[in-house]
Amino acid sequence: MHQSTIRLSGRQADKEFFRFEERGELDYGLVLDVLHGRRLGVIFRDVIPPAARKSLTERFWASPARQHREGEPSHYVGAYHWNKDTDTYLGEAAEVAEHVRKVIDAPDSPWHLFRQGVNEALREEGASLRVARTNGRSACAALIRAWDKEGDFSLDPHEDEAQCKDPRQVGFEIQRVLDHQICAVNMCTEHSDGGRLVIWNIRPDDETRHSLGIERTGLPYAAEALADFEELRLEIREGDIYAFNGAFVHAVDANTGNRTTVSFIMGFTDPRTVVSWT
Repeated sequence: MHQSTIRLSGRQADKEFFRFEERGELDYGLVLDVLHGRRLGVIFRDVIPPAARKSLTERFWASPARQHREGEPSHYVGAYHWNKDTDTYLGEAAEVAEHVRKVIDAPDSPWHLFRQGVNEALREEGASLRVARTNGRSACAALIRAWDKEGDFSLDPHEDEAQCKDPRQVGFEIQRVLDHQICAVNMCTEHSDGGRLVIWNIRPDDETRHSLGIERTGLPYAAEALADFEELRLEIREGDIYAFNGAFVHAVDANTGNRTTVSFIMGFTDPRTVVSWT
């Protein structure tokens, strides 16, 4: 059966929830709203200083650890947990950890600023943010990536929940985030034309994933199969930081030139702990 003929099932949000807040300055209370499932997403406009954008982007493109990935995105520094066993992911994270740090440790780094702000906000409710770990081994701190893929989408429609159900990662603490909310964080340091963030009002269920054969990957969802659902398309610009619930199907539409971001995923594992990974 062609994917576009499959009726996607799952949960949809009401109109009050299915929207993004926009601010001209960082407000970490809004990020906590996303973490707690009280809002879909928030975008902070032009909050990364120009010098920090330039430095971080230059460090990324100059990194000897930068790799090319077929499909999307095309270039990255870091490690993906997607479609891997825990040992493989953590091993790759360890190998590239120092290179990732050399990129994100740029002056006025948005990675450090954002995480410090989230941590301070979490502290008020007795919680904290840290990089995910298991048996003394740590997840990757950040994934820095750039893409300029041709076609309808630079990053195909997908969701971030399925990949956290991978049985090859049983025992890895990120799977406990499934009892809470998955929050995707992106910091845009380089951007040309296009490349809007697209989100559809559907959180697919396991029945849908099974019917599409994407139980472990959450990728891809055909645009035709998503046509029945309300969508948001948000312009992303250099200097923006945005955070949103990654369990909803989302994509990046076509762009020209490079769209470079610093990214990670985070979520509560219990009321006192938020962990991040890539």
